[in-house]
Amino acid sequence: MNHHVLVPLGIVLLTGFVVPWLLGRARWAQQVPRFALGLWAACGAGFAVASALLPAQLVLSNAASHRLADMMFGLQLPTFGQLLDLDGRGRLALCLSLLVLSLPTAAFVRRLVRARRTRARHAGVLRLVGRYDPALRATVLDDDRPAVYCLPGRSRRVVVSSGAVHALTPAQLAAALAHERAHIAGRHHLLVAAADAFATVFPHLPLARYGGPAVPLLLEMAADDRALRRCTRDALATALYALASGRAPRSAFAAGGPSAALRMRRILTPYSAGHPVLYGLLTIAAAGLAMAPLVIACCSFPR
Repeated sequence: MNHHVLVPLGIVLLTGFVVPWLLGRARWAQQVPRFALGLWAACGAGFAVASALLPAQLVLSNAASHRLADMMFGLQLPTFGQLLDLDGRGRLALCLSLLVLSLPTAAFVRRLVRARRTRARHAGVLRLVGRYDPALRATVLDDDRPAVYCLPGRSRRVVVSSGAVHALTPAQLAAALAHERAHIAGRHHLLVAAADAFATVFPHLPLARYGGPAVPLLLEMAADDRALRRCTRDALATALYALASGRAPRSAFAAGGPSAALRMRRILTPYSAGHPVLYGLLTIAAAGLAMAPLVIACCSFPR
């Protein structure tokens, strides 16, 4: 077996199994949701790239595999001329890598397109039945049930039901609107689409099983944290309580929802588990340390 397969194999095991298992059980992740989301995104990207490199390293000769490993460690992309000079095994390796990489990429694009169509249809309905309120900078929908949600992407807009306008105080309504605008500004729908894509392509992978429910919750918490820059904790928590039973269409982010109780508790009783960022960095360091023997073994073999 080509010894250069050890590095991508190790990255696949770490990003697809070990680190997601640790992140899924980490209490510090909810204290620093944006940092935790960055780790989830890094795991997804690392797993996709390593999975694409794995069949290439199995097919390539030892010399060609060593050149590929040198390019990986040097973070160098192949030039167009180098791609044209590939031999038969090199072209096969490239085709296998592109095939593996195309699976999550196609699922991601398909999820984005489907969600965009759903949001566009709903936006068309809102143009007919809703009315834009310049004071709120949101579309008001006549509905007695209190609800606040947003449509991200190209059809981005914040929607408020008339029931929410009557039920919430001005401070609570401002907090809910700030939460929804945080989703739009952060382009959170892209991470949701990526998590759904991995769950579709790799349903039994720990990266998908743990990341699927964790990413949407962390996105809500990240939006809460950004909203707290403009409102008080009491205003946001009471707004979540009032909107907890509210519903939103598919492919939209709602201020309430099933995670409202957990987020209210987090907002009103913020706990500290030491230094959460430090714990996250220790998780990354532990993963890097686990990779060290594989890198050393890979580099110790002659060309």
